[in-house]
Amino acid sequence: MPRPRRKTARTGKSSTPRSLAKVATGIDGFDELTGGGLPQGRPTLVCGGPGCGKTLFALQFLVHGATRGENGVFVTFEETEEDLLKNAASLGYDVPALIARKRLALEYIRVERSEIEETGEYDLEALFIRLDHALRTVRARRIVLDTIESLFAGLSNAGILRAELRRLFAWLKDRGITAVITGERGIDTLTRQGLEEYVSDCVIFLDHRVTEQISTRRLRVVKYRGSSHGTNEYPFLIDRRGIAVLPVTSLQLMHRTTSARVPTGLGWLDDMFGGQGYFRGSSVLFSGGAGTAKTTLAAYFLDAACRRGERAICFQFEESPPQYARNMRSVGLKLDHWVRKGLLRIHAARPTLYGLEFHLATMHRVVDEAAPSVVVVDPLSSFIGASFDEVNSMVMRLIDYLKGKNITALFTHLIPGSGASQEVEVGVSSLIDTWILLRNSPPGEHGGRHLSILKSRGMSHSSDRRAFELTDKGPVLLPPGRTLQAIRGVRA
Repeated sequence: MPRPRRKTARTGKSSTPRSLAKVATGIDGFDELTGGGLPQGRPTLVCGGPGCGKTLFALQFLVHGATRGENGVFVTFEETEEDLLKNAASLGYDVPALIARKRLALEYIRVERSEIEETGEYDLEALFIRLDHALRTVRARRIVLDTIESLFAGLSNAGILRAELRRLFAWLKDRGITAVITGERGIDTLTRQGLEEYVSDCVIFLDHRVTEQISTRRLRVVKYRGSSHGTNEYPFLIDRRGIAVLPVTSLQLMHRTTSARVPTGLGWLDDMFGGQGYFRGSSVLFSGGAGTAKTTLAAYFLDAACRRGERAICFQFEESPPQYARNMRSVGLKLDHWVRKGLLRIHAARPTLYGLEFHLATMHRVVDEAAPSVVVVDPLSSFIGASFDEVNSMVMRLIDYLKGKNITALFTHLIPGSGASQEVEVGVSSLIDTWILLRNSPPGEHGGRHLSILKSRGMSHSSDRRAFELTDKGPVLLPPGRTLQAIRGVRA
């Protein structure tokens, strides 16, 4: 006889918590830091000052959905349809094609202050009718309202304004439409009215600041009902592909490790690491004075990767790509050959062109595009104009990012002799797995340059100081007590 089932008391709580449904924005990095994107079927407020990227954020969210089966409506109260189409085309978005396929709809609603005053009491009934028609026309699941201030232009009654804002947000929420509403920044509040943030389920603040004549864009998720999210400020950039956010909230030490080795590009330098080179996915630092061959040794590392058929990137902050390739030909390297084959990418930029975080975001974007196995940053000392904490933070974030992708990273750093740069060197070296010191030979000693390995975590390595010279066939190791001239004389 089967046992009767024991009745359990209902507590009204689900045994497994349900996660909040989200929709992807297509904005690199943003979906990562929010755990999936924006809340589905709920309104999101994107606010900030002029030129911070509010409209672009909204447009990218809409286009991403339209290209993946979630049709949308863009309602603008400021820009005409023609202006909006031109701006979208500059970023490579083919909005007219999406409109022709009924994936997107554009609605330009002109709001005149004089007309609002003439009609008496203000309400949004006419707007609701127009929005409802646009949503039905393309069966939209996403909508953008850009910007909310224009909709309430000339309205001074705070009570009516508050009531109509609540009606608008509730109207969108009842229909299950994922909405992005943009708003201008207020003086002491996130928006001019200071009301939208209290009725939005998600609030995103964009900031465009200028410090010492260098601009930086930042993004912050102010609130996100029903979801965990990163709460720090995140640098973001705007380029030909739209917005890319650099999520750097917490750097957890959870990288994958491997015992595989990657050659240095020089046989004698490999021998100093037991004949095998560096650990793959590790970080390497070449530091030394001017003319100690830091750039040359780094270039040989790039060349070796390309010879193996692997992709490589060199972030060059002192020379243009043609100048860099020309100079390396003098030591036996033809890097332009690898550039033409698509294995090597040389990305050059002035250190003072952007802020550190913009450089970091750009590096992320370039690495994501090229998918390299090795990366060289030459030199880190170009960023000495920034503070120690800023440079240290930048390098830590970059190392963490590259290790997460199992990319072997090599950095060069100039030691001018004394000053703040030495402080930066010490701070950076603590983050590095392998640290190689290069020196010019003191007067009276044999050999032009000396190399020594200060540390290399997790592997045995030579502690000897080795002398070498640069030739047209590359760096040549010198036997102890012998000069390059003496060797050439014996051969002659």
